[in-house]
Amino acid sequence: MPEPIIQIRNVTKRFGKVAAVDDVSLDILAGEFFVLLGPSGCGKTTLLRMIAGFELPTTGQILIDGQDMAGIPPNRRPVNMVFQSYAVFPHMSVADNVGYGLKIAGVGRAERDERVREALQLVSLAGFEDRKPDQMSGGQRQRVALARSLVMRPKVLLLDEPLSALDAKLRSQMQLELAELQDEVGITFVTVTHDQDEALSMACRIAVMNKGEVAQLATPSDLYEFPANRFVADFVGSVNIFEGKLTLDEADRAAVDCPGLGKVYLNHGVTGPHGADVWVALRPEKIYLHVPGEGKAIRAAAQDAPEDHNLARGVIKGMSYLGDITLYEIKLESGAMIRVSRPNLSRRDQEDFTWDDKVSMHWRADSPVVLLG
Repeated sequence: MPEPIIQIRNVTKRFGKVAAVDDVSLDILAGEFFVLLGPSGCGKTTLLRMIAGFELPTTGQILIDGQDMAGIPPNRRPVNMVFQSYAVFPHMSVADNVGYGLKIAGVGRAERDERVREALQLVSLAGFEDRKPDQMSGGQRQRVALARSLVMRPKVLLLDEPLSALDAKLRSQMQLELAELQDEVGITFVTVTHDQDEALSMACRIAVMNKGEVAQLATPSDLYEFPANRFVADFVGSVNIFEGKLTLDEADRAAVDCPGLGKVYLNHGVTGPHGADVWVALRPEKIYLHVPGEGKAIRAAAQDAPEDHNLARGVIKGMSYLGDITLYEIKLESGAMIRVSRPNLSRRDQEDFTWDDKVSMHWRADSPVVLLG
């Protein structure tokens, strides 16, 4: 496993009586794409700015490549930062923008030109050297900002909401390009975002922050499939969460009695006290939707669940056609609502169900996640 290039040890940052970052400790590994994810005001940008040196910790320690950053100003840290606004100079050409930091550092003209050329090739802007920023699209200006940072050859590249100013389609394209670029250059990327899809698509690991603390640190798949608490389950992706009581907990099976959903069975233990108040998280895409009367077919599909387990019935009260999927809002017999998403595998899949249809649902016994807090 790679060694940590950034070590954050018990870092707290207070603004008056408010702790924007509260006793955070984590390691960021050399060469990884690391994402700080969370809602506005959770402390993610403050933590990034402390790594960059624009904010100083109230308490705690930040080490970069083994060196304590206490007293080290931003311009002497082995990092470079891409800001949300890109901050490219409008009066300069692309080449001059990218080479500006090298010029200030006293790098000779020949070496500067060569490094600018290499950086522009990395971000697919070769041939754009003489253009001005106002002659370029938002995505191209974002690449200029990236090239300007990469040309300095930092050990760590910090990105503050780098794609927030782009439209949805371009943002999706740039997510892939950023991940590919990071893999190619091998520099550690640390990115701040509030966009869950952006984080999941780019990151090696994600730290989900809430109220100044790290709620969970994990790979994208572990965050989504095995959230540590209700906040993470609800913040990362779409989810149905039902409150219940743990009524069975053995090594290879468990059951939760949820008044809104019914009895929920799992094919693994939970390790919680009998009768404990818990929450069941169930992703919409893990629920199978059927017309009534398909009980045998449902049970055959749910081979890991005993007969009549993990079944629910309801009435469709809302539909959202999203192209690749259709999202259904279903009112259960208890009166509670549940969301189910269904892929549109053919051009007519979305016509299988409509408003006020009575439907049956089932899910596998390994699909729900039981949250103790």
